[in-house]
Amino acid sequence: MSWGTELWDQFDNLEKHTQWGIDILEKYIKFVKERTEIELSYAKQLRNLSKKYQPKKNSKEEEEYKYTSCKAFISTLNETNDYAGQHEVISENMTSHIIGDLARYIQELKQERKSNFHDGRKAQQHIETCWKQLESSKRRFERDCKEADRAQQYFEKMDADINVTKADVEKARQQAQIRHQMAEDSKADYSSILQKFNHEQHEYYHTHIPNIFQKIQEMEERRIVKIGESMKTYAEVDRQVIPIIGKCLDGIVKAAESIDEKNDSQLVIEAYKSGFEPPGDIEFEDYTQPMKRTVSDNSLSNSRGEGKLELKFGGKSKGKLWPFIKKNKPPPPPPASASPSAVPNGPQSPKQQKEPLSHRFNEFMTSKPKIHCFRSLKRGGATPEDFSNLPPEQRRKKLQQKVDELNKEIQKEMDQRDAITKMKDVYLKNPQMGDPASLDHKLAEVSQNIEKLRLETQKFEAWLAEVEGRLPARSEQARRQSGLYDSQNPPTVNNCAQDRESPDGSYTEEQSQESEVKVLATDFDDEFDDEEPLPAIGTCKALYTFEGQNEGTISVVEGETLYVIEEDKGDGWTRIRRNEDEEGYVPTSYVEVYLDKNAKGAKTYI
Repeated sequence: MSWGTELWDQFDNLEKHTQWGIDILEKYIKFVKERTEIELSYAKQLRNLSKKYQPKKNSKEEEEYKYTSCKAFISTLNETNDYAGQHEVISENMTSHIIGDLARYIQELKQERKSNFHDGRKAQQHIETCWKQLESSKRRFERDCKEADRAQQYFEKMDADINVTKADVEKARQQAQIRHQMAEDSKADYSSILQKFNHEQHEYYHTHIPNIFQKIQEMEERRIVKIGESMKTYAEVDRQVIPIIGKCLDGIVKAAESIDEKNDSQLVIEAYKSGFEPPGDIEFEDYTQPMKRTVSDNSLSNSRGEGKLELKFGGKSKGKLWPFIKKNKPPPPPPASASPSAVPNGPQSPKQQKEPLSHRFNEFMTSKPKIHCFRSLKRGGATPEDFSNLPPEQRRKKLQQKVDELNKEIQKEMDQRDAITKMKDVYLKNPQMGDPASLDHKLAEVSQNIEKLRLETQKFEAWLAEVEGRLPARSEQARRQSGLYDSQNPPTVNNCAQDRESPDGSYTEEQSQESEVKVLATDFDDEFDDEEPLPAIGTCKALYTFEGQNEGTISVVEGETLYVIEEDKGDGWTRIRRNEDEEGYVPTSYVEVYLDKNAKGAKTYI
């Protein structure tokens, strides 16, 4: 089966067919290209979807992702992101292995097709030229034969005529002979050209055209094989990523199986447990004796007096949060001489009306503590330093966390002090390496920082002991260690002018301590004004613009250079300073940090 023998007369149709084959190849390339675009678009949409549902840093949403179900959701988002990456791999492999390869092949194919059909047209032109030469010699032979016949007939006519002179007859005979000779020459020329044409025609149809058509056939078959191989590659590219996609799906299944409902329930308890005891039974109040009410030890009215006295003389401890008392009702003014034995209960006014217990219980369940302490206020926010605005259990967790952080900082400072001490010893032994006196200032600064951190730790440990019940109230020593009290201030200042809890659920301040609050706030400001700023441990360059809208953060502009005063503690935030008055936290991923090489464990974060 050969195109040269079977399709010897279909030159034009073969030309059209091979062009159609090239068009089919280009159409397949276009199909694969659109498929790669779809894969890229799909991968991009999957990545955007995964990024959209990732928890935002330093937000309440990020704190909620401590539950196993939320962690599984994060794993699902990460696996989806990896799944999107495999679609990008499909696109890349199809582009390089199919589109690029076929694009190069189609250029070679077009060039080869052009060369083959050029040879075919050249052979056609040659045979057509031979044919024209044959036709020309044939017509000339035919014309010469006719001229020779006419010349012979004219000679015979002249020879038969008696009136014609002998000279005319001789002339006619010579003319007839010339014409006969010309006819013979034309005949010989025609015969030669005919033989040559038949040879060329035989070569054309049995040698040249079969060879050219055979090349075209082989070219077309290679094109067909190539498009088949490309289709196999198309399938293999998909098949290669199936194991990785399977791993992504297995990761999602594994994350789903790691969900622990009991663990999540325990986390809810740890997150929201207040540490308060449920309220006891309410005593019966006999209104038949309006002037002589019987008051039990754990009645609401007696608790009101105890709550105030505990706030007055108990330091930081607070009274119970009573659930069934109207929250927005102000408490009665304190007695002129408050003492532990004083009972502020008097005859209840007949104008007061008790609200239904269901209303008061609803108010208790929806109310939030509003305790504020001037002692713990900082310039960046309103959260008390001792976390007294939190329920006991949550406050204990925060204080324990703070103590752990301070201990880590103390250990870090001690390591730095040991390193400076060793360096100083080296300088003492080898004075040419450096001046030992140059390290005294740094050593004194580190020692001062350690002392401050220890005092701070003791302060938080005292608060922690108070919450855990190891101490009934804060001691005078713990108050002095906090650095926010002066021995000249009266002891009542230690109450920190926090909002008072009255047994009826409202929070207020005693009028007798308003002046003490003002003095305390002034001392607080003076203490922070005298506080030395943290030393810079390196520099950083902002990679992106960050709008510091949350409390404690600072805004930076892309390309801005600032000082680093605190490394990333593992929470994704770095503390930086622009000048003496502007400092705060920025996401670690937004800056490129260069720590001082002399600092312990110096490294670069990007």
